[in-house]
Amino acid sequence: MSRKRKYFLVAGEASGDLHGSNLILEMKKQDPDAEFVCWGGDLMKEAGAVLLSHYKSRAFMGLWEVITNLRTISGFLRQAGKDIIREMPDAVVLIDNPGFNMRLMPLIKRLGIPLHYYIAPKVWAWNTGRVKKLKKYVDYLYSILPFESEFFSQHDVKVDYVGNPVVDAVSAFTPAENWKEKNGISKPVIALLPGSRRHEISTTMPEYAKIAKSFPEYEFVVAAAPGYSAEEISQILGITELRIVENATYDLLANAHAALVASGTATLETAAFNVPQIVCYRVSAITWFIGKLVVKIKWVSLVNLIMGKELVKELLQDDFNEVNLVRELNSILSGNGREAMLKGYEELNKRLGLPGASAKVAELVCSRTV
Repeated sequence: MSRKRKYFLVAGEASGDLHGSNLILEMKKQDPDAEFVCWGGDLMKEAGAVLLSHYKSRAFMGLWEVITNLRTISGFLRQAGKDIIREMPDAVVLIDNPGFNMRLMPLIKRLGIPLHYYIAPKVWAWNTGRVKKLKKYVDYLYSILPFESEFFSQHDVKVDYVGNPVVDAVSAFTPAENWKEKNGISKPVIALLPGSRRHEISTTMPEYAKIAKSFPEYEFVVAAAPGYSAEEISQILGITELRIVENATYDLLANAHAALVASGTATLETAAFNVPQIVCYRVSAITWFIGKLVVKIKWVSLVNLIMGKELVKELLQDDFNEVNLVRELNSILSGNGREAMLKGYEELNKRLGLPGASAKVAELVCSRTV
């Protein structure tokens, strides 16, 4: 009788938890007797993994935020290393979250455990020297953005382009019937997606709340990220006048007329639901200053990066204010601005391709684990 294989997956945010859960479900089809252990979230746990650490406690973003939490992050890294050594899995799958996951790579290499990196770090955006670390420590690298293959090939790094897991997640989703009515919503909906990190919520939501009064004909609805309750969101903000829904981001997007979205995977999810959006983000002044010096990309949203142009408006730092929000939101609620964005989404969805990323990665990981 063959020995059961054990896989250790590490994700550090809500999107990684989602993609990790879909990967686990697909890996179970390839390797039904396998055991799964993870640093992830509720979705990975529901998919069948033993959850050792929840991403909610580890969600730091931005250089200054990382620096001020270095001791805490170092503690998490030591604990992750201890967990991997104790479990001694047959393979480790790191999912996105390069600020944390790339620090785990040397340990995994020393242990001789095959290392798979799903959702390749965006080393093309800044500090391209990190590509040398990927080449040195990662056994198998999986890319989800169509333009990355050429970059990694130029640096002599082998990569498997697997498609984008957002396509999988959205295509597998079935909207709840009469969702608006069941939630007592009668007006057209503006979806608010503030992000999954505490500092994202605390910096984006107050600005969103300011403009609600300028659009009385719409209902502004907040999607609480997995791991946060509506009560927790209200406590963080001290705001009670906005409706907050839990565990219903996709249902919210399926019923939204437009959206205000923190940068990240959510921008692609919003586009996949054909919801016109504005991308809004703010980090500390120090992080922004240093980022302007080292980051080599024109845009921060995945939508614009894939399209190679500003399809969706990005309001960042000082540009993320009430006046600009009102103006830009008006431009996508109706008229030419809205139609142009929806037309652009058609091309974006063609570039992202068909569903199947999770299944392809699962097949590759399992076939390469002996």
